[in-house]
Amino acid sequence: MSEHAHDAHTGPIKTPRQLWWTAVAAFVVPVALIMGLAVFVSREPKPQAGVDNPELATAIRIQKVGTVELRDANRPLAAGADVYKAQCAACHEAGLVGAPKFGDKAAWAPRLGQGFDALVNSALHGKGAMGPQGGGAFRDLEIARAVAYMANAGGGQFPEPETPANGQ
Repeated sequence: MSEHAHDAHTGPIKTPRQLWWTAVAAFVVPVALIMGLAVFVSREPKPQAGVDNPELATAIRIQKVGTVELRDANRPLAAGADVYKAQCAACHEAGLVGAPKFGDKAAWAPRLGQGFDALVNSALHGKGAMGPQGGGAFRDLEIARAVAYMANAGGGQFPEPETPANGQ
């Protein structure tokens, strides 16, 4: 094999001195750059939390993380009309932000075509400007009853959901 063919297959580092400078450039220079950036970013003095308003800082540190709400699991299920009045009427009575008005058959017709399960899913998980209604003051079955009540007033013919046999 010729000397020239051997040189064509070697890397750019040919001497130990070149290897040393490559190691310095590959490790020391990036570390120095990172340290310089850290000094640059932390150069200006930053006030401690609560210096401006110690009462607010204390309130933020001791604020509640969550809440626990106890409900009567044995209370009777509310009827669709009662849930509608308590939960849904605020928007559906006036037709706020695109909510179909109660009893407006033209507005409810395209929604009724989606089926009862789709309407209940939209109510429980939210749709458009309407926030999710599931997990609030009423059980999912009670929200479904309110959906049936509203949809039936808008021309639907859905039966009001009954309590399942297992009582859930």
